[in-house]
Amino acid sequence: MEFPWQQEKIILHSQCLIQSFQHLTGKQLIDVSGSPREISQALFHAPFVLVSHGTEADPIFNYGNHQALALWELSWDDFTKMPSRKTAEEIVQQERDRLLAAATTQGFSYFSGIRLTSTGKRFHIQDGILWNLIDEQNRYCGQAAVCSQCTFIT
Repeated sequence: MEFPWQQEKIILHSQCLIQSFQHLTGKQLIDVSGSPREISQALFHAPFVLVSHGTEADPIFNYGNHQALALWELSWDDFTKMPSRKTAEEIVQQERDRLLAAATTQGFSYFSGIRLTSTGKRFHIQDGILWNLIDEQNRYCGQAAVCSQCTFIT
């Protein structure tokens, strides 16, 4: 069975994630030495949560690394069919929408907040960064988020 990071589409998307992050924040997401396939594998197995969604009217996740899949308790197939809005409680949807709009305008934004796993467990993100994804033709192609500190709320 092929792992997500081995798919050509995901290898290319991994490059977009890394390059967009560096362009907009001036920081490196991960060490970018190695082949595109090796970088894709390293990003998928990185010790932080990384997700992205596309440009649909109700954006659908198109990437979640191993940490994200474990956090949301979903398989790759299930995660990449889920609207990203489903990760936030109804009560914080307006704040989430404001955050997405701010990142769209500014390129990236720092955030913290409460999110939900697929089974309804609540967790707090302390150190999130949300940024726009820009393809090689400089076209907007979605947004991504990364965080390294998530604490479950009991």
